[in-house]
Amino acid sequence: MPELVPIRRALLSVSDKADLVPFARALRERGIEIVSTGGTAKTLAAAGIDVLPVEKVTGFPEGLDGRVKTLHPSVHGALLAVRDNAEHAAFLKAHGITPIDLVCINLYPFEQTVSRPGVAIADAIENIDVGGPAMIRAAAKNYQWVTVVPAPQYYDRIVTEIDANHGATTLRTRAELAAAAFSKTAEYDASIASFLGRRVPGAFPQVLKIAFTKSEELRYGENPHQEAALYRDPSSTGPSIVNARQLHGKQLSYNNILDASAAQEAARALSRLAAQPALAHLPFTAVVVKHTNPCGAAMAASLARAVDRAIAGDPLAAYGGILAVNRPVDLAAAKIIADERNFFEVVVAPEFDSGALAVLRERWTNVRLLAVGDNAASVARKLEYRSVPGGMLVQDRDVAPPEPLRWEHKAGPAPTPNLHAAAVAMETIAKFVSSNAVVIGGVDASPGPSTDASHCIRLFGIGSGQVDRVSACRLAASKAGPHAKGAAAAGDAFFPFADGPRVLIDAGVKVLVHPGGSKRDQETFDLCNQHGVSCLVTGMRHFRH
Repeated sequence: MPELVPIRRALLSVSDKADLVPFARALRERGIEIVSTGGTAKTLAAAGIDVLPVEKVTGFPEGLDGRVKTLHPSVHGALLAVRDNAEHAAFLKAHGITPIDLVCINLYPFEQTVSRPGVAIADAIENIDVGGPAMIRAAAKNYQWVTVVPAPQYYDRIVTEIDANHGATTLRTRAELAAAAFSKTAEYDASIASFLGRRVPGAFPQVLKIAFTKSEELRYGENPHQEAALYRDPSSTGPSIVNARQLHGKQLSYNNILDASAAQEAARALSRLAAQPALAHLPFTAVVVKHTNPCGAAMAASLARAVDRAIAGDPLAAYGGILAVNRPVDLAAAKIIADERNFFEVVVAPEFDSGALAVLRERWTNVRLLAVGDNAASVARKLEYRSVPGGMLVQDRDVAPPEPLRWEHKAGPAPTPNLHAAAVAMETIAKFVSSNAVVIGGVDASPGPSTDASHCIRLFGIGSGQVDRVSACRLAASKAGPHAKGAAAAGDAFFPFADGPRVLIDAGVKVLVHPGGSKRDQETFDLCNQHGVSCLVTGMRHFRH
């Protein structure tokens, strides 16, 4: 196995032509012959760089709209031959095949193509590269003799190495680039499988192949003694913490990413409720998360009002938490966020106005400000994964919206429009609270710092992560305090007995929302009837473990 292999002939065929011309020119200046295909060859020729078209090598024209151009023994024999194998050398000589020492390939832009809203299946199929992965894999397999360059990021390194080794590359570099190349083809194939799989409703693959790309190494994991890294899902192009632009602050931690993702998902879910007529007048949403659970959430007619009331949900818990909103942060909202009584680790928004950005940067040196964008037509993975010792659990993401028109009114009077709207919001928030989960909330007309007392629906208190539902009810009632009187409560699952509902009713709750399905549901209905409490059954459970 040779340590150094001279580069005499290179094959260049790229979709991403960034820095292609300088790289190719550097190769030619070092006496390296360049073979190329289609658009790459035209780009190089237009730049005055000598290039040998691949059809001159294969003796066969490109065909089938470019689907066939490099799938030929003159190319793959040149890549796969083991140079010190006598039989391989004889084969090359007998068929007039000149070895190829370097292959520079980047693939058809499949991921970018399928990320476009409404992409046609025909366009997606035409952007599935066949010849490119075949050449990358051939070169990587034969890395003892061939240097594979799978991305523009390696161009400068290759030229530097050639200069440092009198026209050759080292075995270590060839092996490292081969591993990167196989990672690239695996990621590429996984993206194609994911796209095609999304077109088959309810399909779970027999063999699960997931290829995520490392975005960055983190300082540590959940605790300082644990190492951690962040990986990006190439098939997900929507607004997310992973795809966000960080505008200020220090590096995100493992826990920051978990909490910020939970906050953003909850804020977006509340935002979608504005499509319902009863909540259309409250299009601005804000959510505060601590340890992945919403401790404050609000829907309002302005972002400043939503932010203020979300913080008011539990100011003690909100301190040091994560804030996410559904609209660009304006100056009025920024001033409330930056109030001296508040402290946030991360603020997540589609964007930040310049004035708002200045206020938040001045208030905190280290606060992470994340702009996630707001592409409603973006692509998001429909499945979610959770590792367990020895395997992986896979399920559909719980993105089912509330359907209040399908809810059954089982007991008590019909709720007022305001309480019914609050019940819809609470049922949505409960979905993001760790089970067992109970949340209490309702209309808030109390003024904030700007004396704004406009209509607002907000979270008053939660009972999260409890091992019994009665304790969840007690905790939610305790957190809500006097705000529970006349409020709406929602549970993520049915109440097995009427003891939990009794705690909520004793606290003053006037509307109770839950999925139903307990053998003792009637006991809860009877209790609600006795106390004039509206009981609504959704028929949909929202466990969050």
